[in-house]
Amino acid sequence: METDRHGANTERLAPHEMRAWRTLIDLTADLRRVLGAELQEVGVSPGDYAVLLALSEAEGCALRSSELADAIDWERSRLSHHLGRRMEKLGLIRREACDGGRGTLIVLTQAGRDALRNASGPHLAAVKRYFAESLTRDELEQLFTLLDRVRTHFDAVRERASDEE
Repeated sequence: METDRHGANTERLAPHEMRAWRTLIDLTADLRRVLGAELQEVGVSPGDYAVLLALSEAEGCALRSSELADAIDWERSRLSHHLGRRMEKLGLIRREACDGGRGTLIVLTQAGRDALRNASGPHLAAVKRYFAESLTRDELEQLFTLLDRVRTHFDAVRERASDEE
């Protein structure tokens, strides 16, 4: 096994590993593009949908801005820009001061609930059409098991790497 000057493994991917990796990357990019376009058709951007969904799942349909950024894996500056330039102007969310003015709470409005409800039907139908219908129930269970194994491995490797820093 080869290592670089930092001791990291530089072993190349075997052809079957590369084929699986490229298929995963290409398919997820295609799915995001197509599903995003379908969301746009009902007037909701993929970013809007991520925010609306996270807020709808939160207790009281509200999250501190830092919690929301973590929930959708966005940088805080990107979230703030998106909320202010788009979602707040459309009335989908409102911002409220919290913690004595030191923090900001992002609250889902009725217009936001309505937008999420209107987008969810077509979005979930597209997920079913482009993804779920391609596999049997057993194959979906197998896929879940495999992806869960990759997630567990990924988290363990990241934890080890952060422990070594």
